[in-house]
Amino acid sequence: MPVPILLVTGFLGAGKTTLVNHILQQADGRRIAAVVNDFGAINIDAELIAGAEDGVVSLANGCICCSLEGDLLRTLANLLRRTPRPEAIVIETSGVADPEDIIRNLMDPVIWREAPLETVLCVADAASPEADLGDPLLLSQLRAADLVALSKGDLVDKPTFEARRRALSQINRRAALVEATGGDIPLELVFPDVGMARERITRPKRPSIDRFESFDWTAAEPISLARFQQAIGRMAPRLVRAKGLLETVERPDGRYLFQLAGGKATLAPFDRDESGRPGTRIVFIAEIGQITQSEIDEAMSAAGRKSAEASSASPAGRRG
Repeated sequence: MPVPILLVTGFLGAGKTTLVNHILQQADGRRIAAVVNDFGAINIDAELIAGAEDGVVSLANGCICCSLEGDLLRTLANLLRRTPRPEAIVIETSGVADPEDIIRNLMDPVIWREAPLETVLCVADAASPEADLGDPLLLSQLRAADLVALSKGDLVDKPTFEARRRALSQINRRAALVEATGGDIPLELVFPDVGMARERITRPKRPSIDRFESFDWTAAEPISLARFQQAIGRMAPRLVRAKGLLETVERPDGRYLFQLAGGKATLAPFDRDESGRPGTRIVFIAEIGQITQSEIDEAMSAAGRKSAEASSASPAGRRG
C-alpha cells in the first residue's frame, strides 16, 4: 500500500510547525511519521513537534532542497522499511527551501512508487507585510502549492485578512485556500480518502543561490530574561527569524519558547522538553552580511549570568 507524503512549505516564521503539530495531534492513532528540516545545526522545530505516531526524524544543518537532498531520500527509504510502516509521512521544510527542488527529488521513481507526493501545502502568514508577497522564494512556495493555509488570521482585522486572501488567490488560482489560524486545518484536506497523487512538472534544476545564513548560540547556565530581551531588541532589525528554548534565572522550574518572525518577538512557557538537554539553545537567521557570529556572541553574552560559560555552537554561519 503506498504511503502518501504531505510536503509542508512556507516562508520563515509563517507557522509551519504549529500546523504540523495540529495535524499530528488530530491523527487519532494513524501512524504518521514527521520529517523536520531546520536551517541550522540546532533543529529547534524537531523539539517542538509532538504527537507523531511513527516518530520524528530531524534533518538539520542545511536545507533539503540542496545540501541534504540525499539525506531526505535515505530518510524516506528508512521510514518505508519500518515495521509496521507509517500510514503517512509529513515533511516540514525549512523556511528557506524552494519546494520545486524538493518536489523534483520526490519524483524519484523508487520513492514515488512506494510514497507518492499527495499534497503540497504552503503556509502563508496573514500578518506579514503585503510587500512580502513579491519575495521570489515565497512566490515559488505559493506557486508550487495544491493547498494554501492562511495562518495568523487572529492578528489582523477582517479587511486585511480578506485582502491577503484575494492576493494569494491571484498568485495561485488552482490552489485551494483555507484559513488555518493556530494551525487548525481539517485532516481530510491534507490526506484525502481518495488519492490525489499526481506526477508534477517541475522546472529544470536551477543553480542554488546563497541568500540566508544561520547562527547558533547556546548557554549552559540560566540567562537573564530582561537582558536577553534587550539583546534581541538590538539585533531584531537585522534578523529574518530567530527561535529557541530559554532557561532563565527568572523561571528556574521551567523554560520559555522564544520566537521572532516578521519583526515580532514572542515568549511562551515551554515545559515539554524530551531532549534532556538543559540550558539555552537559539538559532538566528539573517540575510547574508546583515550580522555576524561575533556580533551575536557579544550581544548575547551580556544575557548570561556567567557570560564566560555562554558559548556559540559554531564559529561561522551556515548558508542557504
